Amino acid sequence: MAFFQKPFRPLSRLKSSKTMVWTFISGLVLISTASTPDYFEISKNLDIFNAVYRELNASYVDGTKPGQLMKTGIDAMLQSLDPYTIYYTENDIEDYRFMTTGEYGGVGATVNDVDGKIMVSEPYEGFAAYKAGIRAGDEIVAINGINVEGKKTEDLGPLLKGQAGTPVKVKVIKAGTSTPVEVTMNREEIKTKAVPYYGLVGDQSGYIKLLSFTENCSGAVRDALIDLKGQGAKSIILDLRGNPGGLLLEAVNIVNLFIDKGQEVVFTKGKSEVWDKSYTTMNAPVDKTIPLVVLVDEHSASASEIVSGALQDLDRAVVIGKRTYGKGLVQQTKELVYHSQIKVTVAKYYIPSGRCVQALDYTHRDEEGRVEKVPDSLITAFKTKGGRIVYDGAGVMPDVVTPDNHYANITATLYRKYYIFHYATKYALAHPSIPAVKEFHLTDSDYNDFLAFIANKDIGYKTRSEEKLHEMKQEAVDDKLMDDISKEYAALEKKISDSKKEDLQKYKKEIIAALEEEIIARYYFQKGRVEFDLRDSKEVNDAIALLKDQGKAAQLLTKIEKPTRPFNPRKKF
Repeated sequence: MAFFQKPFRPLSRLKSSKTMVWTFISGLVLISTASTPDYFEISKNLDIFNAVYRELNASYVDGTKPGQLMKTGIDAMLQSLDPYTIYYTENDIEDYRFMTTGEYGGVGATVNDVDGKIMVSEPYEGFAAYKAGIRAGDEIVAINGINVEGKKTEDLGPLLKGQAGTPVKVKVIKAGTSTPVEVTMNREEIKTKAVPYYGLVGDQSGYIKLLSFTENCSGAVRDALIDLKGQGAKSIILDLRGNPGGLLLEAVNIVNLFIDKGQEVVFTKGKSEVWDKSYTTMNAPVDKTIPLVVLVDEHSASASEIVSGALQDLDRAVVIGKRTYGKGLVQQTKELVYHSQIKVTVAKYYIPSGRCVQALDYTHRDEEGRVEKVPDSLITAFKTKGGRIVYDGAGVMPDVVTPDNHYANITATLYRKYYIFHYATKYALAHPSIPAVKEFHLTDSDYNDFLAFIANKDIGYKTRSEEKLHEMKQEAVDDKLMDDISKEYAALEKKISDSKKEDLQKYKKEIIAALEEEIIARYYFQKGRVEFDLRDSKEVNDAIALLKDQGKAAQLLTKIEKPTRPFNPRKKF
């Protein structure tokens, strides 16, 4: 194993330090400036940029907004690098703070642009908006006297967010009404839960849902793990599906819950030696033998990939789900002038086997400027602690891969056009309460009510078959064959159309599940969504079944296969 320098102090020590340095993955941190020999080239181009900016502001016919013009230039420059190198203005600081800590000053609600209206999609239970009676389905029409008609959701952040304790007046049209009412709230310090739910599933399996790697999320996972063991859990399922990542040290601390002190979890390698760092576990584990499954999907990224990949590399956990996102880059944020900040990609990270999971190569683009995936020819094999073969360059491949579960076109259309959202609002208005998540189910009568609700609405969509048929028609027209096949074409078109009419019944089970989840969220919020997923999630059920069969789990963790890609021993830099 390669060690580049002394490991970082654990989080408990970092908190007491006068100078706190956060290291991030998926967006976040350490502070330093790499030197460069290109001083003349940099100076020359800064002079050119300054001259262009000054001339535009002085001479452009319609006038300019200097701040907006500069941000456009900076954003365009950064877009040529990678999507993780970002400039934050002073107005963006609350968003940045939320990414790093899970905290921000605001009212505690998510909003969406629904049919051209700003609608509350979900209030956070217990916070200002919730306490003021604002619920999903309410329309926001003004904030502090500013009409928000025609605005996008991203425009509302600066209006709703701000220092805790400051007032904000929001004019809303409550769901089921037509007259706006003004609600005055005091902004609060909003703290979202990194672990919104944990509990026992199956016979004796403990389940922990981790949404993000924010400050002290490892403490929340630790508390959940200890509590579940106290409830009798004999195995653990750690759910990282949909988790986009966050603080690197939190990922290391979570891995530390399950492995011995002194084990390297991740190391970073950058342009400057200051970024060549090794991160090892610093504490005694909570339980280094309890059977463990980690759930991942295509949205599990960065810190999620460190946890899942490191536990896989150390043969400590079975990973179940879908191939992860593939983000193997480390970012650092640095304060600039006028309370602005920049987040810069400074290094790549490598997990215990020596592999980097970065899937896209931002240093090489095609002729049209598009980023390409790491080519198959450069993907190589590495070995886990026990000798199993794993691969770099394309995320973490699960030990047990679950099939894709994409929605049918009809269900996706009902989501996209917000018919499921609107029906959930209608249902909640008519039902003051519903049973617990495990007991709540829509009846056939409820589904017929939903069908009546959308009866006069546009649910048109194109199937893949229709798209292919349309392409064939265009080719037939170009080849002057349409007259010869017009009858056959019309017959196929009618068959597809007739089939689509049956989709509301054909995919009834899937549509009901989508409706149930949205309705449950009206009463039980984020925790309810997690509990709903537990009812029939294939990944969770696969994990429970595997944990019951420890022989199979052990076999997966010791199975040695011949590599299908070139094998490289761990690189030492």
